[in-house]
Amino acid sequence: WLKVGSKDPSRFSHSLPFASLVEMDSLVYRGVLSGHRGWVTSIACPYEQSNLVVSGSRDKKLMIWELTPDGEHVGYARKSLGGHSEPVACVVLSSDGQFALSGSWDRTMRLWDLNTGATVRTFQGHTKDVNSVAFSGDNRQIVSGSRDKSIKLWNTLAECKYTITEDMHTDWVSSVVFSPSAKMPLIVSAGWDKLVKVWNLSNCKLRTNLVGHTGVVYTTSVSPDGSLCASGGKDCTAMLWDVNDGKHLYSLDAGGTINAMIFSPKNYWLVAATDTSIKVWDLENKNVLDELSSTAPPKCGIPWCVSLCWSADGNTLFAGSTDGNIYVYEVGQA
Repeated sequence: WLKVGSKDPSRFSHSLPFASLVEMDSLVYRGVLSGHRGWVTSIACPYEQSNLVVSGSRDKKLMIWELTPDGEHVGYARKSLGGHSEPVACVVLSSDGQFALSGSWDRTMRLWDLNTGATVRTFQGHTKDVNSVAFSGDNRQIVSGSRDKSIKLWNTLAECKYTITEDMHTDWVSSVVFSPSAKMPLIVSAGWDKLVKVWNLSNCKLRTNLVGHTGVVYTTSVSPDGSLCASGGKDCTAMLWDVNDGKHLYSLDAGGTINAMIFSPKNYWLVAATDTSIKVWDLENKNVLDELSSTAPPKCGIPWCVSLCWSADGNTLFAGSTDGNIYVYEVGQA
């Protein structure tokens, strides 16, 4: 981070001799991972830097990708994992990178051994599509959110330990995430009822309702330090919240429906995938740092990018598209 006295970047005109020092980072297109035959609904990267990426798609498959940093192509499909009978809505990885957990419209979740490609466990209990899944920091607990409006907590043996029914969402649950903070174990959920809810993991009781969205909320993300939560959806607004206080901090105009959102693990950035572009905000000054759009946007109101993931080092951004491709960008100087 280059901290330069003022937070007002407009102070620097490019005629200054050190203008090159304060050139903004931007995202540079690196290539594409092709192989899925439907919307890429979810992408997951290991916590430790690695050449592995896992994705889930409406083609009912998970794909394990091997990145080739020095190669001519950005990477290739190493393995396709089949088992779900309906589209895969979400995929996350265990912190050791050995297992993937997927949720599907077939109402089940599956735990996969990434070394063998086999399903280790199938989780049954939701009565409608599973829209979102997450691992706790210690990988011992799993949370899922569903179109049946419920949030369920599981152990890794696929035993449902708790179903949240008190103060639950009154419409489909679109997103569930664990806060990475070990001091304050929380779950953040979002739903079609326009609410973002923060739950105490210890007793599965509601801690706060984050009220402010005027449309369906599709996505939530918690910052790497667990202090901030961002949410977005149909109302085209990224809302930032203080997770612990439950206070609304500020809002950012995304200019379109927000389908996916993610904090950078390295920079103080928030990235949002809208129907037409990918916006990168620098949260220090709340400016749009970069905006990426498709050279061949989809027709008739279909969104372009619907999933996002950063590599562990925060240098590579993966964007999953409705055309079945994963577009790969690297942080570089504009």
